[in-house]
Amino acid sequence: MFAAYAFTFVAGWLGDRLLGDPPHWPHPVVWFGNAISAGEKKLNRGENRSKKGTFLALGLIIGIFGICYTLLDYVSNISPWLEHIITVIGVFYCLAGKTLIQEVKAVFESVDRSTEEGRKQLSRIVGRDTSDLTPQEIRTAALETLAENLSDGVIAPMFWFAILGLPGMMAYKMINTLDSMIGYKNDRYIDFGRTAAQLDDLANYIPARITAFLMLHVAGMWYKRDFVHTYGPCHLSPNSGYPEAALAAILVCRFGGTHVYYGQVVEKPYIGTTQKDFTTEDMLAAIRINSNTELVMGILVTIFISIIN
Repeated sequence: MFAAYAFTFVAGWLGDRLLGDPPHWPHPVVWFGNAISAGEKKLNRGENRSKKGTFLALGLIIGIFGICYTLLDYVSNISPWLEHIITVIGVFYCLAGKTLIQEVKAVFESVDRSTEEGRKQLSRIVGRDTSDLTPQEIRTAALETLAENLSDGVIAPMFWFAILGLPGMMAYKMINTLDSMIGYKNDRYIDFGRTAAQLDDLANYIPARITAFLMLHVAGMWYKRDFVHTYGPCHLSPNSGYPEAALAAILVCRFGGTHVYYGQVVEKPYIGTTQKDFTTEDMLAAIRINSNTELVMGILVTIFISIIN
């Protein structure tokens, strides 16, 4: 049983490590986004927007969990191998490790060619306004995103697969997609997206902290854990600050500061104290930490699966 179940996870994980998200392939997160967008346009109007947003969020999360659970249960009665194949595909689509690294590399390469090209490339992976960012701010934002999305795009999906299997992993991706689309504190989403944002905070609470401390371990800097304890809570998000603080400790730098999101100025505290001009060498060091952290988490999840199965 273990060999078969562990294979499904490892095969899907290695698929992401090798292929990333090939362009033009259908992707379930795109379908999630379409469902969220359609629901938001229909429900985010009039009164009781908070209740409507809660209804949409819970409906989609419970719905995708139930659909995935029912599908796996059904196909397992037809062929266990078909169940494993579907799980491999699901794990592959739920992880974003290679794509994240590719995007961050592309930002650094683009900004080296021109500031405007760097701004456009960065806008693919951040929600903030990039139109006035300097080259240094572009590189900083890319590294912040690398740290934050290591948790959201890799460690958290692995964590929820270990706890609740593919249905839990898919439900997490729905939560994360909901937050990325409607979890903003602006006039449009402050009420409608409140539940989505709160669920995302809850779902990422443990994975974000696992990410941070695994990063310190793979860098051989466990002694800097007090730095993470000090600066991790400084972020406006209860979770994003932890992996960012870990990377700031490793690179001896500072993240955070004031940014513009969808026309709204957001003042963020600084994470760390050392101002630093980032170079390609810093990016490559951060990517090594990212990749090695993913590797350790993948091994831990595989071991955990072997114990519970």
